[in-house]
Amino acid sequence: MTKNGLRDNQHLLRQLQTYLPTLQLKKSLLQTQVMLIKNRIARLVEDLHKRKDEVVRFCDLLSSKYGFDPLEYVKIKHIQKSYENIAGVDLPIFEKVIFTDLEYDLFNTPGWFDIAIEKLKQMITAREKIYVEEEKKRSLQKELKDVSIRVNLFEKILIPRTLNSIKKIRIFLNDQELAAISQAKVAKLKKVKA
Repeated sequence: MTKNGLRDNQHLLRQLQTYLPTLQLKKSLLQTQVMLIKNRIARLVEDLHKRKDEVVRFCDLLSSKYGFDPLEYVKIKHIQKSYENIAGVDLPIFEKVIFTDLEYDLFNTPGWFDIAIEKLKQMITAREKIYVEEEKKRSLQKELKDVSIRVNLFEKILIPRTLNSIKKIRIFLNDQELAAISQAKVAKLKKVKA
């Protein structure tokens, strides 16, 4: 309840009001990114369904007893991803799926074998793209939640509390100033009477 306390609270209020628009902008950017990723996931899911339909045509062949199992040739070795930073969050970017390299004799396999493997790889790649986008969405939603909490903290707690403290300190300092003036007048009257 001093002038220094008032100055400190006013400085804190300026900092909060300066930082709040940055947080609000970050929140807006994150919301936009989440919506874009949701739309991208919807498109990727459509693509996955299309690829599954293509693979369904080979289902009878895949389950037949040719002695060849195309599923052995489409095992995932590694998902290659890179990362980019958006609004302070490291987000994965799908690069490609690296499959295990199993050799097979082209002359000893049926003609549909290469096409089946290629269609299966495309379907798996489409599925992995969705997984990476889902991972990206989760990261952005977590950051959005954290930023929203901070924005609400600033808007609903810190700034109002600081404004209230400033108001109380000003009232207290004004009351003290009035009391000092009153005491000075009383002392002056006593001096005059004496």
